[in-house]
Amino acid sequence: MRLPSSVLVSVSLFTAETTAALYLSSTYRSAGDQIWQCFTLLFTLVPSVLVQLTLIFIHRDLSRDRPLVLLLHILQLGPIIRCLDAFCIYGSAGKVEEPYVTITRKKQIPQEGQIEEVEQEVGQAEGKLVTHRAAFARTSVIQAFLGSAPQLTLQLYICVLQKGVSIGRGTLMVISLLSIVYGALRCNILAIKIRYDDYDVSVRPLAYICVFLWRGFEIATRVTVLVLFSSVLKVWVLPVVSANFVLFFLRPWVLFWSSRSPFPENIEKTLTRVGTTIVLCLLTFLYAGINVFCWSAVQLRLDDPDLIDKGQAWRRVAVYYSLRFVENTGLTLMWYAHRTEFYKWVDAPVLEILLLLGYATAVFFMLLFYQFCHPCRQLFSSSPAQGFWECCGSLCLIRGTLSHPDSIRTKPPGKDIGDTDQPCVTKGDIGQSLCSAV
Repeated sequence: MRLPSSVLVSVSLFTAETTAALYLSSTYRSAGDQIWQCFTLLFTLVPSVLVQLTLIFIHRDLSRDRPLVLLLHILQLGPIIRCLDAFCIYGSAGKVEEPYVTITRKKQIPQEGQIEEVEQEVGQAEGKLVTHRAAFARTSVIQAFLGSAPQLTLQLYICVLQKGVSIGRGTLMVISLLSIVYGALRCNILAIKIRYDDYDVSVRPLAYICVFLWRGFEIATRVTVLVLFSSVLKVWVLPVVSANFVLFFLRPWVLFWSSRSPFPENIEKTLTRVGTTIVLCLLTFLYAGINVFCWSAVQLRLDDPDLIDKGQAWRRVAVYYSLRFVENTGLTLMWYAHRTEFYKWVDAPVLEILLLLGYATAVFFMLLFYQFCHPCRQLFSSSPAQGFWECCGSLCLIRGTLSHPDSIRTKPPGKDIGDTDQPCVTKGDIGQSLCSAV
């Protein structure tokens, strides 16, 4: 039985960020900055309430007689009591004989083409710890992208306006950035475990480091670009962010309505149709919030019983990062064209190049993760590098054909044009190449 370290990390980040935000809001109140105080408290209390509701929903406390736990959740102390409960379960494991165990079957990651299926016994204590880990993994994502990401953007914006970084503001910004990166990391791990639920997935420390660097560069550059743009074009930042959010919020619903699938009814048996709609709206709200700042890794599919698209759509990832790179470039160019006298002490071209290089570095670590560090890379029928080179070869072939139109030959019936002109297509849903269909 593993130590519930992920639970401790989630609670530590939640507690540290809440404490730092409350302290910083008190300093804003003392300085007479009521607007900054209100926004700081808003980005602290709203995600905290959502975290409490998520823990109550996952543990189904409303259908159980647990008034003390509900009271602690109302006082915003639910994560702390859940963490203590998880460590009490871990400490008492093995001291009392389990009344019954559950048998689970998982496939081992294939080695040299062989797939073995092993059985594991899961006792009550370990099952409760699994529930705690799953609950805190989801609350970490909520805290990261509905609280920490707006909080980091706000505090960095205040630093630019006030031309300085105080100790309290700098501390909150560092904790918020760690919270966002950790939430994005948990989102990646959740996506892997959901997509490969039949396999016994074990993530190595090198994979965690690679994802941490990938997400750190991606989120830091994205937040910096938004803050720089908003500091010179305050009127346009709201339409830009709103357009991003609305696009990602409506996309799952548009795909669901176009599929003409029945309304999902298997989320929770105790929920009515109205309650199910509210849960789905909150889920798409979180999905949109993640994609505004970084790639979500988990793709919503409301017409699927699992609500998750388990396909590895490389083209979708490539399109997202390409468009985001173009958007970041456009926003930084607009900042460069409209920058004020405050930025005269900044070497603007160098800063712009550094931001673009930072985002390119994030893409590099993403490809590095999928190429070498992904725990299920043996299940890919085509690696990202292979797909990239195949796409480049196809583009070069098309370019050469267009530049030499006389070399175009008509395809005879039942014959191929040439043995070397192979299309960039791979088999399988899990391991599609970068140029395969979504």
